[in-house]
Amino acid sequence: MVYILVIGLVAGSIAGLIMRGKGFGFIINVIDGIAGAFVGNWLFGELGIHVSSGFLGTLFTAVIGAVVLLFVLNLFKKIMD
Repeated sequence: MVYILVIGLVAGSIAGLIMRGKGFGFIINVIDGIAGAFVGNWLFGELGIHVSSGFLGTLFTAVIGAVVLLFVLNLFKKIMD
């Protein structure tokens, strides 16, 4: 459980930096990082991409998934405004 939270924290923070401040705050970025791990894992599976296991592989997958989620959330935010 702690492993997932650490990955989520780091992935969400990195994704927020990659998206240049388009994150939604610390808590939402952590949640985004955790959800991003699942999205990235699904997305890479659908594309037939295999990333090595371990901390760095999981972190990379989670960051990619978190960036995708932040992008989609920002699209919804623009539509709602």
